[in-house]
Amino acid sequence: MLREPVEVLPADQVGPVHFIAIGGAGMSGIAQLYHDLGVEISGSDQADSPALRQLEHQGIRTHVGHAAEQLGSAQTVVISSAIRESNPELAAARERGLRIWHRSTALAALMLGKEAVAIAGTHGKTTTTGMTSVMLTEAGADPSYVIGSPLASTGKSAHLGSGQAFVVEADESDGTFLQYPTTIAVVTNVEADHLDNWGTPEAYHAGFLRFATGKDVRAVVLDGDDPVAAALGERLRQEGRTVLAYGEHPGCEVRLSELDFEGTSASATLTHDGWTGRMELQVPGRYNLGNAAAAFAVGRLLGHDPQALVRAAGTFTGTLRRFQLVGEVDGVRVYDDYAHHPTEIRAALTAARKAAGEGRLVACFQPHLFSRTQDFAAEFGQALALADIVVVTDVYAAREDPIEGVDGSLVHEAALAAGAESIYVPNKAHLPSALAGLVGKEDLVMTLGAGDVTLVGPLLVDQLHSAAVRDGRPSGSGA
Repeated sequence: MLREPVEVLPADQVGPVHFIAIGGAGMSGIAQLYHDLGVEISGSDQADSPALRQLEHQGIRTHVGHAAEQLGSAQTVVISSAIRESNPELAAARERGLRIWHRSTALAALMLGKEAVAIAGTHGKTTTTGMTSVMLTEAGADPSYVIGSPLASTGKSAHLGSGQAFVVEADESDGTFLQYPTTIAVVTNVEADHLDNWGTPEAYHAGFLRFATGKDVRAVVLDGDDPVAAALGERLRQEGRTVLAYGEHPGCEVRLSELDFEGTSASATLTHDGWTGRMELQVPGRYNLGNAAAAFAVGRLLGHDPQALVRAAGTFTGTLRRFQLVGEVDGVRVYDDYAHHPTEIRAALTAARKAAGEGRLVACFQPHLFSRTQDFAAEFGQALALADIVVVTDVYAAREDPIEGVDGSLVHEAALAAGAESIYVPNKAHLPSALAGLVGKEDLVMTLGAGDVTLVGPLLVDQLHSAAVRDGRPSGSGA
């Protein structure tokens, strides 16, 4: 379901606030910022988690499980798209006539009056938001930010800064990116996705046009190498709007050239408005050079020194679940990545291929959403075929009910059809043992998906470590 923007009040006028599903990566960060602002906060989630414990440590009242009485004295209740009407807290909030906001509305309330940088796109939003936040911070701006995944360097996904800039990851999946009072709009790329909400690729593309032409937008940063984003940029220029394109195309205002990749790092020459410098990243892949160029463009629009921004880009060490090293045991390296769309998988595995060196690349994929699996099974198979060995498990349902005939075997069969060596392991609990039996010295394993496949890597590392100790071999350690 697509959401239309609603009226927003300043964040300090809506408390006390209760967050349903407060433990989610995006939700916990927003709750933390309300707490830092001095608003009374409470929240609940269906299961305990480190995020809940961290919020509780900060003085926020949290509950495991959902019950109507946990609303307390709340005046506003914040929900995510995954919360169903049958949730007892949401039902009680409606019965009491409380203000009910989607999390995007709660975030928009925090952004009022700020230089709001909203980073949207089918792929790369989280990393670009993280890079922009880190680069602005290192440049001395002290921005506020909310990222979809914690920064690897700090473990934090949100910060209430003293500066004027407010950087957010803007989710297009249900149209909520239209809610933000955006002044600088970033479009990393546009490729059809979330058609369960948007219906058609044309409607999805039109959503990005609407995002880029919001009433508060004064400048748009976009990927000049992405055909749909580039076409959007040309249309915006024809309307007299300010556009900064980034990429390798000669017409880009922020130009990447002389790209170089080595292991898990990347570098390129960056040119903008007569200035040229070398940008060196601690994260791999051409896509990350593009993400960093987008962050650089935002920094320039905000008036920061280009050399300071490039230097700051080199301090970025990633966000959790984006090419994240889980551990290395006896020469076997285990990484985890959030990639859940064929294009993202292709980018992650291309970078992983370079990092694997002489070893084999083993991709372990958990499809996310039945609808996406049904729509893109063939494309998933083709992307996964970049690996030497593919292991596919069953679909992570998330917010959806099952679709008859749709499961992980569709992707497995597509991978086989694409020429991959593929194994189907439906039960996620069996993945660590299956992978442990496959891998050998110098292999690189990457778990991929937006669901709970992230739990597999640490369990695999533990199994490999136990086997190495049992056999008297040096085992290495987890990351």
